[in-house]
Amino acid sequence: MPSVEENLHKWSSYSWNEQGNEWSKSWGGTEKCFWGSIYPRIQAFIPGATILEIAPGFGRWTQYLKDYCDNLIVVDLTDKCIAACQQRFADCSQITYHVNDGKSLEMVADESIDFVFSFDSLVHAEEDVIKAYLQEIALKLKPNGIGFIHHSNLGSYLNPSTGKLEVEHLYWRAESMSAKLFEQYCDQAGLQCLSQEIIAWCGNILCDCISVFTPKISKWNQPNRVVENIYFMDEADRLLMNHCLYNLNQETDKLADPQILQWQQAQMQRQQNTAELENIKYKLQQTQLELEISHATVNELRDLILKFDPESKF
Repeated sequence: MPSVEENLHKWSSYSWNEQGNEWSKSWGGTEKCFWGSIYPRIQAFIPGATILEIAPGFGRWTQYLKDYCDNLIVVDLTDKCIAACQQRFADCSQITYHVNDGKSLEMVADESIDFVFSFDSLVHAEEDVIKAYLQEIALKLKPNGIGFIHHSNLGSYLNPSTGKLEVEHLYWRAESMSAKLFEQYCDQAGLQCLSQEIIAWCGNILCDCISVFTPKISKWNQPNRVVENIYFMDEADRLLMNHCLYNLNQETDKLADPQILQWQQAQMQRQQNTAELENIKYKLQQTQLELEISHATVNELRDLILKFDPESKF
């Protein structure tokens, strides 16, 4: 369970040699990830006068968000990350930078934020951190402001009787956080979840959730829509293939063949799994049919016996 202190230590001591872009490689790079997976999900909420980004790291998404607002406020737990962003975006006068305690947003003015964004960072935040942030965000959002937070759903796999996970713990996800808890904490903070896309980032495990929310007084208020998307990483596969097939960068081209081979192997495995599933369905249908025939035969035999021996017992 990554605590605030553990997150501070991990990301302060992390090398950041690739500026966080290593986590976008499944998409073929950060640019592909943003335009292919993130932007389609946030385009209805931007541009906005003031955007707040929580946990920007080394500015993987900051580089895009800055072009969709007049003011961008970035808040991170680590001095190292904030210093890196300040250096990287030194020419961008519309960005302000803050180091916080991993929970509070006291440096942000109340009712000043049009859009709150965090992606691929707060998945490492436990329920106490998410709850605290939502209480703060409720104060900072404008009445019609929107929040977009990517967080852990691993807590939905906790066995309530043992308190232990029923699945393998992957990618340092927060064990206590879930989509249901997020919706509950929104409600307690005076916020309304508009949608929750529960996604499989770790194989077939629905370990993450992307939650969109707004103040309850917002004109956008509506009942929450919840979907489970086990095919989320299919987006990454598709974008990675586009990147490999339609790119003139020679450095990228060196990686193309093994990536294409890996994708083709994955497709073949999926086709095999689909064929096996169809075969199982066919066998099940045949078994059901055989059972129905057997049941009909038994009934016919019973009726025949009763015809000759009405007192027979079965």
